[in-house]
Amino acid sequence: MSAVPADRLSWAEPAQAVLFDLDGTLADTAGDLVGAVNHLRVQRGLPPMPLEILRPYASAGARGLIGAALDIHPGHAEFEDLRTAFLNAYERCLADTTVLFDGMAELLTTLEAHNIAWGVVTNKPHRFTVPVMQGLALVERSATLISGDTTAHAKPHPLPLLTACEQIGVAPSLVLYVGDDLRDIQAAQAAGMPSAAAAWGYIGHSGEIGTWGASVIVAQPLDLLQHLGR
Repeated sequence: MSAVPADRLSWAEPAQAVLFDLDGTLADTAGDLVGAVNHLRVQRGLPPMPLEILRPYASAGARGLIGAALDIHPGHAEFEDLRTAFLNAYERCLADTTVLFDGMAELLTTLEAHNIAWGVVTNKPHRFTVPVMQGLALVERSATLISGDTTAHAKPHPLPLLTACEQIGVAPSLVLYVGDDLRDIQAAQAAGMPSAAAAWGYIGHSGEIGTWGASVIVAQPLDLLQHLGR
């Protein structure tokens, strides 16, 4: 894929499916994720941090949020225990504030009306992915649901995306993957799949998104419709 995003994607034939990352792309889960890491701060006698400060780190999950909220990173002696505590806290508030991003519900309805399959490929563990999708009433509608522990490798490895394509029976070259993190774009590139960087996501406002090498950068969910070759 070109490192310069196109104005509009071109396809040899129209796209047959769209796959979405979950956190920061399909759904705004930042409130619940930040709530979980703030629980760790309170346990340490620290005040909660504002949502808007931690929001950009939500797509990086435990690694990003623990790093931002506690300045503890993978390799630190405390990190694995904190990661476990974070996940346990998150499990208690999985869908308290989580909602679809504006325009996403209409986008999914439009895809279904045009017989374009859609699904989710996320690095979120399956024990969290399913309850979140259930809370959004999307489990039965999704053509595939691949979590971070569904396959032997997580993104940026291409296996999760390739597995999703196998499940829905569509060649990767005819699938658009939409994500709000560099790992999403790297996974799509490795899978031979066009990619869209979600500028509505947690770090989409930063200049960094333009360096990821996505096929296109999309400002709003409904804007994806113009990139499906239909």
